[in-house]
Parts: sequence; structure tokens; C-alpha cells
Amino acid sequence: MTIKPPLFSIVTITKGNLDGLKRTEGSLAAQSFRGFEWIVIDGDSGDGTKEYLRGLNAVSVSEPDRGIYDAMNKGIDRAGGAYLLFLNAGDTLADIDILATLTRAAADAPDFIYGDALETNGLYKKARSHEKIDWGMITHHQAMLYRRERIGALRYDPMLKIAADYGFTASFLRHAQSVHYIPCAICIFEDGGVSQQNRRLGRREQFMIRMTDGRISPIRNVLIYGVQSISATLRENFPAVYFRLRGG
Repeated sequence: MTIKPPLFSIVTITKGNLDGLKRTEGSLAAQSFRGFEWIVIDGDSGDGTKEYLRGLNAVSVSEPDRGIYDAMNKGIDRAGGAYLLFLNAGDTLADIDILATLTRAAADAPDFIYGDALETNGLYKKARSHEKIDWGMITHHQAMLYRRERIGALRYDPMLKIAADYGFTASFLRHAQSVHYIPCAICIFEDGGVSQQNRRLGRREQFMIRMTDGRISPIRNVLIYGVQSISATLRENFPAVYFRLRGG
């Protein structure tokens, strides 16, 4: 008998965050749609995560890695679903029916599906159009789904510390033939992660990605970097104004 592959491969990266992993597990366990596989890549945690993984209904590996993007590449290599969603330890899905909603979005097999995001501080982050990827990430990475067969040999650059998800998404969208936007929150993003703690480094890495890519002019690249810096200052000092301008 032929076993039908799952529609979604949900990849969770974790290291030393057992409590967050449990929150993510609870969110997945509550989903009304069950046609997914869960892949957990643990960076050799010493907090009980390895022992906890033995009792999970998940594909899991616990071993040293070269950082979060190396771990995410391991998740891609193990994924068997039609779409990949990266939901890190501590992140959760926005509601119990969000995977069911995503099945309807996947009905026409678009290459890329994305939507809005909630943050654990209560803020709603409305996604920008995917056509504005040059200006930075259009939504939280946890609110994006990539069609597995379109990923091909594309992988995250483990040499980058913050912006490899941006580089991966920008490269993916250049080859995506169809995109579907969902006007609702897909995930609840856990605040305080590495990317939020190092926004300046993230902007510099994005600048280097765009410069290396060569699709936009150096002047436009500098302009984007400047606007990003102003936006970050506005978010830090006047968050209400920032999210109102973003439409959140």
C-alpha cells in the first residue's frame, strides 16, 4: 500500500529551550488538521531535551551543529512534506485551525505561501507584499511556507549569523512561479530571539546579500539600508507609530 506523504513538514530548531519546545509541541498537538510531520533538530542540548525527544511523535536528531542555519538545512534534508514551515522552539501556530486554513491555500500548489504574524508581546505584524523582498523580510520566517520541490538544492548559508533566512527567501522568490498570501496570522512569534537582539548585524548581512546578488544598484542598496535603520529606530522608540505605519 502506498503511503501518502504529509502535506506539511514543520521543522523546529531548538537548543537549550525545553520549555519553548513544549509550547511548540502543544500548539501542534492542538491542530485540527493532522496531515503534517514534525521534524525537530536539536543542537545537542543538555537541559533534558534529548530525553524529551524520545517520547515525541516526531522525526528528531540531537547532535552538535554549526548554528541555527546549519540545523535548518538538516531539517530541509529530512523533510518529506509538500511544504516546509519553520517553527522554532517557543514559536506557536496562531490558532488550532491554521493548518486547515493553509491546506486551502495549498490547493492550487503555489510555490510560496505567506501571511501575517502575531508576536508574544501582543503586536500584530502585517506582512508586506512579497514583491518588496528587496526591502527586507516581508513577514516573520515562521509565517512563510516553501514548496519542497521548488527548494531543490537551495540551502541556508551557515556562514551568516542573522540574515540567512532573508537570503534564502529572496533567492527562493526569484524562482517562484506562483505565490499565495493569506490575510491572517499564521504564527505567534516568540520575542527575544537572536535576530531581534542583533538587528544591526542583520541589516548589514542583508546589505551584503543584496550587494553579492547584484540585482539592484549600489545606490538603491544604500537607500534600503538607510530606510531599514530609520525603521528600526522608530520601532525601538515609538513602537505604536511603527506598527500603525506598517498597518498592524
